[in-house]
Amino acid sequence: MDTRRLEAFSDGVIAIIITIMVLELRAPHEHELTALRPLFPVFLSYVLSFIYLGIYWNNHHHMLHVTRQVSGGILWANLHLLFWLSLIPFTTAWLGATAAAPTPTALYGVVLLAAAIAYTILQYAIVAKHGRRSLLATAIGRDLKGTASLLMYGAAIPLSYLNVWIANSLYVAVALTWLVPDRRIERALAAEHPAQPEAS
Repeated sequence: MDTRRLEAFSDGVIAIIITIMVLELRAPHEHELTALRPLFPVFLSYVLSFIYLGIYWNNHHHMLHVTRQVSGGILWANLHLLFWLSLIPFTTAWLGATAAAPTPTALYGVVLLAAAIAYTILQYAIVAKHGRRSLLATAIGRDLKGTASLLMYGAAIPLSYLNVWIANSLYVAVALTWLVPDRRIERALAAEHPAQPEAS
């Protein structure tokens, strides 16, 4: 089977996740600007999580662009990823409501780590289906950035109980690392299909 239904379903789930998450930004009853001050931690956690979901949507789109067929294993790996992404609204709300207390900060990292692991599993499921010489396998290579992200999440979780600022800085650092779109797949596509010179 092709990837169209998988991509459409995933896009819909991520859109719903973002919609649920924004509902936590509740408007105050007061009309002064100072009434927005208590919402600032909630807004910051929303922005960070929105960026993370955007990163996953972007990279997921690129990955499926070089996926020709899906198998049952790929479908389950994709659902596994969507499960962890669906928990982001809960951890985001708790993080914002508690102004980044240690336990919510640690749990936020656990969900981010689990989502990153799930994305890696999905990558390997697609590579297993298409082979080690496939375009995705070539584009991923050694995936140093992915490995570094996993290590930073893993470090941030225990650090949440020592210094929440350091832990949250690590979450922001990983997001900034991935904020620039991953060009590996685009480069692999360009190498496989070089642009033809225009006829004069």
